[in-house]
Amino acid sequence: MSDSPSPLADPHLVFDGTPGRRDIVVLGSTGSIGTQAIDLVLRHPDRFRVTALSAAGGRVGLLAEQARALDVRTVAVAREDAVPALREALREQYGTEPLPEILAGPDAATDLAASPCHTVLNGITGSIGLAPTLAALEAGRTLALANKESLIVGGPLVKAVAKPGQIIPVDSEHAALFQALAAGTRADVRKLVVTASGGPFRGRTRAELEHVTPKDALAHPTWAMGPVITVNSATLVNKGLEVIEAHLLYDIPFDRIKVVVHPQSYVHSMVEFADGSTLAQATPPDMRGPIAIGIGWPERVPDAAPAFDWSTASAWEFFPLDDEAFPSVGLARHVGELGGTAPAVFNAANEECVEAFLAGRLPFNAIMDTVTEVVSAHGVPAAGTSLTVADVLEADAWARARARETAAKYAHSGDERPAEARA
Repeated sequence: MSDSPSPLADPHLVFDGTPGRRDIVVLGSTGSIGTQAIDLVLRHPDRFRVTALSAAGGRVGLLAEQARALDVRTVAVAREDAVPALREALREQYGTEPLPEILAGPDAATDLAASPCHTVLNGITGSIGLAPTLAALEAGRTLALANKESLIVGGPLVKAVAKPGQIIPVDSEHAALFQALAAGTRADVRKLVVTASGGPFRGRTRAELEHVTPKDALAHPTWAMGPVITVNSATLVNKGLEVIEAHLLYDIPFDRIKVVVHPQSYVHSMVEFADGSTLAQATPPDMRGPIAIGIGWPERVPDAAPAFDWSTASAWEFFPLDDEAFPSVGLARHVGELGGTAPAVFNAANEECVEAFLAGRLPFNAIMDTVTEVVSAHGVPAAGTSLTVADVLEADAWARARARETAAKYAHSGDERPAEARA
């Protein structure tokens, strides 16, 4: 573990006093994390106030409803062509009252991330969340980080600008580790154990996964998430990204970060300490709990999420990871150890492949086959600790182009029908 100050907030902090009302900026407000965060805020208006919202621009009706319900001062969309529809939707919500300020364009979320507030919740999906993450940290905001990709692709960049205590993880797994670590010091930690539900294909062999469809992959047994994250859960890429994230957040070597399959999704992760004891953080699967930690810490938000009914019998199971059927975690460890631009290449290639799979152009197994080939073609990154934003962007663009080129040869693999017919 590093001796340098952690960018994480201190999990040992306890709150003693009257909760103050916090101003929150929500990035990715119409997505899964954003909508659940807004539900939490609306149930606790004495604790939180949302001052600004950003979204991609595909659901302007919902964005306008959120803006009205929260009475925000600014609304942002990444797609400039969505502004007319957004303005019309806002007018329907506000009537003759003045509309909130509207920002548009690829830098709109980044601008909001630096705006005056206490906490920025980055719920954007994908590596496009890197710029807003850096902007929030550079502006001195507390960052509730649900956008794991920004840490994955720009780990050294994020850690270089983050002040001690500035980042609070919102992933259920990392929120669990964050809380369990309060039981001891970092020097006491022997192992981090990240749990995985196993997704919809737990127990299947690689051969049995050959013809699964997007509909199959999106049928997650325990979590309701966006399509990209749900497919990443089906391939376990999501778990591989979380292993890299845990390494970056907690400065624990990769060989001391383990993954175990836990189908019920009750235990969100565990910390094993040097004395042999293991502490687990457990709640029913609901992201409002981790979101409440992210935007409320060190305060606990009452009834943020459901609790267990301990009067009802239940069984909790744990299984080893099948690395042959799901090679993504091992590959993620590999790119994490390589460092530099390798994680950015892994992430970008995967995003391209998931998009192709959801569109019916790529078989399920070919997602990781393609990503593996792209990572191999990239080789050992040259940037190392001197990583720059330009390096990340260049590697991202190269990986996407290479992934599209490589994926083309897998389009009809194992089935002579067109990919669209198999979806």
